[in-house]
Amino acid sequence: SCHFKPFSLESEANNSSESRLVESANAAENAESSLPWARFSSWLECVCVVTFDLELGQAIEVFHMTCEMCFPGCLGDTQFSFRLRQSVGRRGSWFGEEDAYSRDAPVTLQLAHFYGYVYFRQVKDASVKRGYFQKSLVLVSRLPYVHLFQSLLQIIAPEYFEKLEPCLEAVCNEIDQWQSPVPGLTLNLPVMGVVMQVRIPSKNDKPGGTPMMLPTIHELDLFKCFQSFLIHLQMLWELMLLGEPVVVMAPSPTVSSETVLALVSSIAPLRYCCDYRPYFTIHDTEFKEYTTRTQAPPNVILGVTNPFFIKTFQSWPHIIRLGELKMSGDLPKQVKVKKLAKLKTLDTKPGIYTAHKMFLQKDKSLIKRLLKGIQRKRPSEVQSAILRRHLLELTQSFIIPLERYLASLMPLQRSVTPWKTPPQIRPFSQEEFMGTLEHAGPQLTSVLKGDWVGLYRKFFRSPNFDGWYRLRHREMTQKLECLHLEVVCDADLLGWTKDKSEVEIVDLVLKLREKLMKAGKQQLPVKEGVLEKLEGYLQTVISSLPEDLQTVLHRY
Repeated sequence: SCHFKPFSLESEANNSSESRLVESANAAENAESSLPWARFSSWLECVCVVTFDLELGQAIEVFHMTCEMCFPGCLGDTQFSFRLRQSVGRRGSWFGEEDAYSRDAPVTLQLAHFYGYVYFRQVKDASVKRGYFQKSLVLVSRLPYVHLFQSLLQIIAPEYFEKLEPCLEAVCNEIDQWQSPVPGLTLNLPVMGVVMQVRIPSKNDKPGGTPMMLPTIHELDLFKCFQSFLIHLQMLWELMLLGEPVVVMAPSPTVSSETVLALVSSIAPLRYCCDYRPYFTIHDTEFKEYTTRTQAPPNVILGVTNPFFIKTFQSWPHIIRLGELKMSGDLPKQVKVKKLAKLKTLDTKPGIYTAHKMFLQKDKSLIKRLLKGIQRKRPSEVQSAILRRHLLELTQSFIIPLERYLASLMPLQRSVTPWKTPPQIRPFSQEEFMGTLEHAGPQLTSVLKGDWVGLYRKFFRSPNFDGWYRLRHREMTQKLECLHLEVVCDADLLGWTKDKSEVEIVDLVLKLREKLMKAGKQQLPVKEGVLEKLEGYLQTVISSLPEDLQTVLHRY
């Protein structure tokens, strides 16, 4: 059966620095309170239960979705996740709060796709005709909070498989009492007698600055995901940065989905702008699109488990074949880099099948540190923290020169005047940027040697550069708009109108109105009080005009 029920928790902020966030959250909560299941909907699209029918195969007992992805065929309990496209132009059921969330959330956690979080159980059961109980509990959300939802499933799924419907009904009602996920807030989320304390990430967070006492809601155990190819981490980081087509062939949906999500997160805080599917099957709606041989492989990462895909993806440039983790003494056995020609249709051995030539040298000190940590039985969380810090610093070393150059394209603040349209941002010149690398390149923050220039040149041709540049250009344009509004606010508008004709004054009023409407619609981050002050000036200017014109301007 499936519960399709669109959901806030009156939790208190833990410190005064969050008071403004609490006020905005409360305003949203009050607006939602009259709508059925409004709070539930800000966390989940729906909850589905998929059962295996002997005659129909996978079937949803009440609600329909992509059920082929929910039955991996593994014995015991298995958890994994998948990702789906949203329909073009479709708005979520979050009652208009999506824009506010996306404005304050990190770019890596924006709302753009559906995510399915699955808890599958297959156990022997003599009372069932086929001899097995097979059922999946699936949470569908637009929030990419893999750790939170997988933790939630660990609490509710075992209980649901024992008590069925009434249990799920109660859980949905509890989620409908949670406070909406406002970036920057720390929330207490009660469910089935357990209280999960989580912090919703904000774009203003300092990387790695989340308090240690709180569990992350979106990060995976990187060390666990990467431990069989630690020595090739540099290569995989480059493939992710460049948005290369990659297939991850794994022994289970759990390994498949966790590996894909870990790879995508390896270039944070840079947003991975290509498509990725943590668990991809032959029943996926994009199967034909992604497996056609009439064109080059698309920029996408696919996680698969079906051996059929080895033949299907033989033309792809990068294939990561994973097996069950094997140990070599105290250390996990590392897979080798192999030539694509060695990829066989049957019995393909674990390895990274690629012809990619690395641009940067390996960081041997990191590898030694991690391997020594294994021998000393250092906790996986600590190993993951070391790994995440290294990847973060590597990505920042790559991005900082780009950010520095981009800042130089911004017009000087003194060139922004109240009576002229804001000046344009200078166009991005790849060659001009390359000229800055000798004195202000990655070597200032990274010890890694290699062909950084070649890496940048290839990055410029990737969807990740396009996505990064579009986002930053939009932010810079908005900053210019804010500066212009502040300059206009400080100008003597009434004094300017004294020697101007009525036509010029009306033109000023209409332009100011358009700017104010645009600022409100785009929720520009202007200084506090600027918009209200401008609105006051606008009314003063209008009142200086003849009454017939005032009537017309007030009407429109």
